[in-house]
Amino acid sequence: MIRKRRFGDGGGQPQPASLASAVAPATVEVTPRWLRVGDGFTATLVVTAYPAEVGGAWLEPLLSWPGRLDLALHIEPLPAPIAAARLRKQRARLESSRRADSDRGKLADPYVDAAAHDAGDLAERLARGAAKLFRVGLYLTVHARSETELMEACAQVRAAAASTLLELQPATWRQLAGWTTTLPLATDGLRMLRTMDTQALAAAFPLSSPDLPAPLPGDPPTTGGVLYGVNPASAGIVWWDRWAQENHNSIVLARSGAGKSYFVKLEILRSLYQGVQVAVIDPEDEYLRLADAVGGSLVRLGLPGVKINPLDLPAGDRRPDVLTRRGLFLHTLISVLLGHQPPPAERAALDRAILAVYRAAGITADPATHHRPAPLLRDLAEALRADDDPAAANLTARLAPWVHGSFADLFDGPTTQAPVGHLVVWSLRHLPDELRTVGTLLALDSIWRTVDAPGRLSQRRLVVVDEAWLLMRDGEGARFLFRMSKAARKRNAGLTVVTQDAADVLSTDLGQAVVSNASTQVLLRQAPQAIDAVGEAFGLTGGERRLLLSARRGHGLLISGVSRTSFESISSDAEHVLCTTGFELDESDR
Repeated sequence: MIRKRRFGDGGGQPQPASLASAVAPATVEVTPRWLRVGDGFTATLVVTAYPAEVGGAWLEPLLSWPGRLDLALHIEPLPAPIAAARLRKQRARLESSRRADSDRGKLADPYVDAAAHDAGDLAERLARGAAKLFRVGLYLTVHARSETELMEACAQVRAAAASTLLELQPATWRQLAGWTTTLPLATDGLRMLRTMDTQALAAAFPLSSPDLPAPLPGDPPTTGGVLYGVNPASAGIVWWDRWAQENHNSIVLARSGAGKSYFVKLEILRSLYQGVQVAVIDPEDEYLRLADAVGGSLVRLGLPGVKINPLDLPAGDRRPDVLTRRGLFLHTLISVLLGHQPPPAERAALDRAILAVYRAAGITADPATHHRPAPLLRDLAEALRADDDPAAANLTARLAPWVHGSFADLFDGPTTQAPVGHLVVWSLRHLPDELRTVGTLLALDSIWRTVDAPGRLSQRRLVVVDEAWLLMRDGEGARFLFRMSKAARKRNAGLTVVTQDAADVLSTDLGQAVVSNASTQVLLRQAPQAIDAVGEAFGLTGGERRLLLSARRGHGLLISGVSRTSFESISSDAEHVLCTTGFELDESDR
């Protein structure tokens, strides 16, 4: 056993006079089969046998091993004349063996035939300059906290290597040379080399990884982002900053019960920690507990006394086109109320009525008049009734259920509640099904007026639309959501679209446009009936499709451009209580 200690010149105390003395361990203890470096143990393994054929990223099982492992690949190019001479000798030996067996009447050895064929193919590519030869050494240093753990870790690494037909042997009596070989010193102290061609060597490089790519050298360090979960494949942290992407939008697709609301509530809670203002459209009262815990505001559409006036002008907005933009929204709202866009004659009558009803209330394009009380939907109906055009009368009759009939409770008075606060939840639970699409549109309009308000663009805002299929099943509603997804980035806002009807969303052009305008895409467990549409839209591999079909609750796939990784949502006990609604998840599902 050999012990080496490094000391400075001052009374036996280490003196970091150079970089080496600053970063080197205090002690290194050398044994035949392992090293003790500082407080840890290491052992170096050498790759001594390789498979006959390899695929892309064939070192991935070793690189994704969930432990501390240093892998070093030493490459020495062989000059073309030396490579050609060695390959010629190898081909001569193989051909001599084949002829000797033939002369003796023996059956041909399939291994020798395969080797001779490969050597001939390699010689042809080498002569054309399509390939080169390299001398390659592959070494692995395993780290552990104790000798027992080190032996177990080495056994696991050897098993992982065996899955790709790699054979590992310990660097017995050469552990110190093996350890320094795997340090970033560009020195191969073991010299256990194997000749490889260009294709095999290129396939050895870790061009794929189960984790998200790290920042490139020279890029500024990342400072934002929230914890999405952990990577089940590598046990790494999945930390994502949606505000650093090309746009701040995200889409979450999953079947019912896959944990999409749980994941979204975790992101909301962790975004609130960073000062992001959040607005949520909640069809099923799933966010009430979270809103109560963080002191958020709650708007319950459909309860007695809760009114929304769609003709309200944005408070404090002094831009000259405010009235024009409000008129355009009213066209969208009427189209959603009717279920389709009215014909041109009715649209012209509606436009005349909008201008007339605001004039009657004393509101003009002059911002000085915008503080006056806004007219109501019934006033708009009266303006239509006063129009002599038959198209206006027809439109008035079709709007009767929303003005005087069964659906008038939501619109028959001034707006009763101003949504303010760092978290605003718009509850649609008490609205009848016929009004949920309209309620979603009105909530989005109120949220957008807050996002688009002048002087507030420096504040980050997150808009969450849960069960977005309620709005996207309507053509005009889907267009409004699409316009919002296109314009959100310029207002320092991000739109999160959450839906369980993935096939219906992806089957429409507007649905695909909303998906394509989301730089952050999260896929949780999918239904077998929808997996083909989802796989085609997101370019999923066969393995990713199987992952989404069998994923447990809270397990999914994060996609952003060419980057993608699997993840499992994790939460603290306090977060878990706030993010569950109506049922409790067991520990295996969290």
